Amino acid sequence: MAGRQQQQQRSGTVKRRRWGGLRQQWKLLGLFEIDQQHEFYSLTSMMKEGLAAAIQTTIDNPPTKDLSDDDFRSEVTQVHKEFSLETFAGPVFASLRGSLGMTEEEYQQSLCSENCYLQFISNSKSKADFFLTNDKRFFLKTQNKREIKFLLANLKIYIKHLKNYPHSLLVKFLGVHKIRIPGSRKKFFIVMQSVFYPDDRINARYDIKGCEVSRWTEPAPEGSQIIVVLKDLNFEGQFISLEHQRSWLVQQVEIDTNFLQRLNVLDYSFLLAYQPLHQDERNQSLSFASLIVRTKRSVNPGSSPIHTSVVGVPGAVPDDDASRPFSESDSGLKLSHDGDTTGSSFSPTCLEHVGPGADTPEIPDFKTQNRRLLPNLKNPLHVIDGPEQRYFIGIIDIFTVYSFKKRLEHLWKSLRHPGRSFSTVSPDAYCLRLCQWVQDHTK
Repeated sequence: MAGRQQQQQRSGTVKRRRWGGLRQQWKLLGLFEIDQQHEFYSLTSMMKEGLAAAIQTTIDNPPTKDLSDDDFRSEVTQVHKEFSLETFAGPVFASLRGSLGMTEEEYQQSLCSENCYLQFISNSKSKADFFLTNDKRFFLKTQNKREIKFLLANLKIYIKHLKNYPHSLLVKFLGVHKIRIPGSRKKFFIVMQSVFYPDDRINARYDIKGCEVSRWTEPAPEGSQIIVVLKDLNFEGQFISLEHQRSWLVQQVEIDTNFLQRLNVLDYSFLLAYQPLHQDERNQSLSFASLIVRTKRSVNPGSSPIHTSVVGVPGAVPDDDASRPFSESDSGLKLSHDGDTTGSSFSPTCLEHVGPGADTPEIPDFKTQNRRLLPNLKNPLHVIDGPEQRYFIGIIDIFTVYSFKKRLEHLWKSLRHPGRSFSTVSPDAYCLRLCQWVQDHTK
């Protein structure tokens, strides 16, 4: 009996040391645990409680397959003891989450677990507060009322864009909420999927706008573990090396930025991070089973916002993955001479190998939808492997409209920075310039 108690005490001590070490690591990385002494502890605790109830509603009442106009206009307020939480377009975002391969239960678990949120200190000029779930899978960001109104007003065409281009690089918005606390200002906030997930091995992060004015950030001292998001000028002299997947990236950036151009927005960011591939990741031979799963997830409606019945994670690898390497004759997917697979190489004959009973109501138009073969990773829509590096890529901050105020700002900056490129330009110019940056910095 005494021996068992000693063993339990040692186990508890080890867990406390690991937890303490993790907390110290977060501080080094510029992430701060929102514990009971933190100024945002009360707010984030209420957020968790409110989100748990809101998500439980969609667990108990799953959205229908076909979304209605009422679903897009939906506003549901749940009153709690110390606050109330309003959820906007709940069925729409629940449908989108399902299409991205996440169940409501895992979404609830990540957002509402007992573990504290993390505060991320951003070098962004906005006054928004950034919170990160403890597993670092989801971002929560406060937004002003104008930005929320803009998102909700354009939600239908945003969802349509993700339906038409299921492998879009646009940030995935997963929820829009408003929290009211008596005696305090109401706060709007959004929940987003983190582009940089999982981030365990990421060693460089960049926020790219395709211009030069104010686009340099002082890097962290050598050997420091503090997270610093670098900018355009920090990236000069480097390239995103993708080889055969370069054409897919260039085209998808053009598709997504043209969509934002039509929304009359600017000042969005091309978010980029990378980490070196391990030797086994560089030269791994794809198994037949792995290829079939990747192909199925890449073409399955489960990776498109139209259908919500498929909840498998796009690109996930099953536990019983076979080890037999595939050949080009095994699948309908064409291979390049070095064995790489590209987004433009899909062939519908892949579906013959998916198996009986598979949910394949229609074969997508791969060229029109610019699909690619998704990787066997946790965040496949934002991860692209090159020959030596794994890249995390997404387009974020899409709320800045080219208003009269922004036009005046453009005029003022033109006078202040003659002959230099700056962020405040027309949506047409912004779109073309960012596309050109991607063209010039990929190979």
